Parts: sequence; C-alpha cells; structure tokens
Amino acid sequence: MPRTYHHFSLAERDRIMRLRDARVPVGRIAAELGRHPSSIYRELKRNFFHDEDAWFRGYFARVAHKKAAGRRLRGGKVMRDPALALHIAERLEQCWSPEQIAGHLRRDHVSTRRVCHETIYQFVYGAEGRQRGLWRHLPRQRKARRPRYARKPRGLNIPLANTIAQRPEAIAERRQFGHWEGDLVAFRKEFGKANVTSLVERRSRYVVLARNPSRHSNGVMEGIERRLRPLPQALRQSITFDRGTEFAAFPTLRERLGVTSYFCKPSAPWQKGSVENSNGRIRRFLPLDTDINRVSDADLVALAHRLNHIPRKCLGFRTPADVLGEQIALHTPS
Repeated sequence: MPRTYHHFSLAERDRIMRLRDARVPVGRIAAELGRHPSSIYRELKRNFFHDEDAWFRGYFARVAHKKAAGRRLRGGKVMRDPALALHIAERLEQCWSPEQIAGHLRRDHVSTRRVCHETIYQFVYGAEGRQRGLWRHLPRQRKARRPRYARKPRGLNIPLANTIAQRPEAIAERRQFGHWEGDLVAFRKEFGKANVTSLVERRSRYVVLARNPSRHSNGVMEGIERRLRPLPQALRQSITFDRGTEFAAFPTLRERLGVTSYFCKPSAPWQKGSVENSNGRIRRFLPLDTDINRVSDADLVALAHRLNHIPRKCLGFRTPADVLGEQIALHTPS
C-alpha cells in the first residue's frame, strides 16, 4: 500500500462504481485499486448520492467526483449552501466579523448550520466572495489576505538595556499605569510622507494620536513628547516600540520626559499587541487609502476621543477615558 494519500481519480471512482454494481466485496475492490479498505468505505459513505426527492440513489462516479471536488473549494461548505451564504453576507454587511458570525451560529441551537471563521474567510476571498466584494465589509477591509509570515528584520541597533527582555514583569502583566506602546500608522505613498503615531496605554487602553510630517525620527519623537508631556510623570513611565528606524531617536524621550523605551524582538511586532490591536480599530476610520493631509488635527482628536469612549470588555465594559481619568485625578494635586 502507498504511504502517501492521493485523492481518488475519476477513473478510480468509475472502477469502484462498476465493481460495486457487480456486488464485489469492498476488500477485493481495495485490493484491485491498491487502496486500503477504509478508504473505499469512506469514499462510498461520503460521496453516496441520496436525494429524498429522487426515485433513485446509489454511488455514481461522476456525481461522487463532483461532490469531492466541491469539498475542496475555498469556502466550499458555504458555497454549497445558498441560505448560509446569504446569512453570512447579510451579517458581514452589518459589520459582524467572521468570528462573530461563526460563534453566533454555534450558539443558535435552532439552526443546524455550523461553520468556522476560517471557512468564512475562505468564502469571502474565494471566487464568489470576491465577485460580491465581501472583503469590503471585513474589519480591516483588505482586498487580499496577508501572508502569515513575520515582517522583515529591522536594522536598528538597540542597546541590550532597552530590549523587551529587560522590561519589568509589572509592565508585561499590566499591573501598573503609565506604560505605553507606540507604532506608526502609514498611508499610501502617493499621498506623501505624512503619517500618524498611535500610542496606547497598556492598562487602560487609552489611545493618543499624533500627526507626523514624515518618518524622520526626531519629528516622531517630538509628536510623542507633545502628547505625553501634559500627563503626570507617574502616567508616562515607559513606551514599547518595534525596531523601525522612525524610533531611533528614542533617547530624547528619556532626556526630556524621563520615559524609558523598550523594543520588541526582531520580526515580533505581536509583543506590542495592544497598539497593534488599536491600529486595527483606527484603520476602520483611517484606511490605507486615506489622504491624511486632508484630515485635520481636530479630526484626529475627535477620533481618539471616540475610541476612548467606547466600552471595552477587558475593562469590565468601562471606557479607557474613565479608567485613565481616575488615575489622572489621583496624581494631580488638588
């Protein structure tokens, strides 16, 4: 018997059909095709034609081949069920995520339909989903799926004292306020070099946005300093960045604000997951094709205000503004 599994060909299915019609035992069919008997049993069970409205039923080679091919389509389970496809499309248009749709279907005890979120993504990015433009309703609105690989290593030389391995456990476990994460939200090159710095306080998830004219590190640091300086010193103790060259001037934050900077490992932006998550939320309002030059500073302030006044499950459905506001009141002299 071959050690590697190969899908049945149409010729093999035709042979199975003929032998089965001749009432040949499954063991003998398997021996003639060089297959394991379990493979024959599984093939007959999975691809057996059974229709309550039809007066005939049985194993038919071409029908079996078509059914098997349908299961291998991207999002094929959804495409074979028009009602399920319509349900998913309607929920996507209502701004539900694939994970929320799949979870709700599992909780709906009345419905017998079940589908995982990965199958929904495959349907969205499959031929039919692309034709409908369903990707436009996803939270990140990406026209194509991103490859699941890490980013290219950055060349910025970070002192050992500033690597994330040196960051105290109290920061990693969110036991203290005043520890932030920072990243750059970039836009298409045709709109120029302007970008936005996003800062997130790790414990309260409070968001701060700052406009930058370019990726030049000194300008980026000045924007961070301008936004964090009004806060009490206890609420601006450290910032965790990735290794982008736009953060190369990090020592200035130590000199001017007393803020310690830490840096993720190469190709590991997930180590600053709070700001990465917030960037996803920001992208719903500032997608990649936004001309940031037409977005005013007042608009950025309004966006940050909107994000900071949305209840968060991780905060017990309190808002980031409420949580950080309490700390500001505690550290501000009366």
